[in-house]
Amino acid sequence: MRHRTSCLLLAAVVIAVCAAPAAAQSAGSATWSASDCETCHSTTVGPAFQRTKHAGLNQSCATCHDDVAEHAKAQLAGDTNGPVPSLKKKSATEVNAKCLGCHENGARTSFTSGTHARRNVACTSCHSVHSYKSKTAQLRTARDPETCFTCHQSYRAKAMRTSHHPVREGKLQCSSCHNPHDGINDKMTLRASVNETCYTCHAEKRGPFLYEHAPVRENCVNCHDPHGSNHERLLVAKQPFLCQRCHFSGHGIT
Repeated sequence: MRHRTSCLLLAAVVIAVCAAPAAAQSAGSATWSASDCETCHSTTVGPAFQRTKHAGLNQSCATCHDDVAEHAKAQLAGDTNGPVPSLKKKSATEVNAKCLGCHENGARTSFTSGTHARRNVACTSCHSVHSYKSKTAQLRTARDPETCFTCHQSYRAKAMRTSHHPVREGKLQCSSCHNPHDGINDKMTLRASVNETCYTCHAEKRGPFLYEHAPVRENCVNCHDPHGSNHERLLVAKQPFLCQRCHFSGHGIT
């Protein structure tokens, strides 16, 4: 009899603990934590997620997912038709609005007017809150070039050419020159222009010089392809044809 009573009390405690988060959430109390969801979602709310700043947020799961309390309540009741808090069916605009609710400052202040946002690229296209593989930024891949190359496959091919920046060697990344969250600068460069971005490393090319070549001052990419080339020094064409693209007279060309 005593054993039976103990079992009943233990069952009551378990039910109370499981039901508490849903009840508290329904009452508007800020007591929801990732550990409450881990019981069922161990693969997504596991140790990797628990080490992130997201896990430490107040109402951590409910911060990003809607109807968390209602979902838990329905699952406890065995109702398979309850709300599903997943973001997978939301549009890129909805997902981005959710992320920008917290990540609206710094390099992301102009994200909504940028190329990625205008082309319906969601934050979750590049980042993963639960299953990230990078050491920083919670990217879906180990390094940011692999994330970028998912869409920008032509640049992956260029990076494999004989003359290239050391991106594939891991010494530079796409984010060394580009800000993927930018909505102001052309080509999402880190600086206001291509040349200013190049001068970050190639300061000796800044000048001023006594005799300056106008196309050089105008734009470095007039002569160089920063993503890779089969010509020396990232040139867009082999010399003398590089110069003859503009200087097509006076050198035996008619």
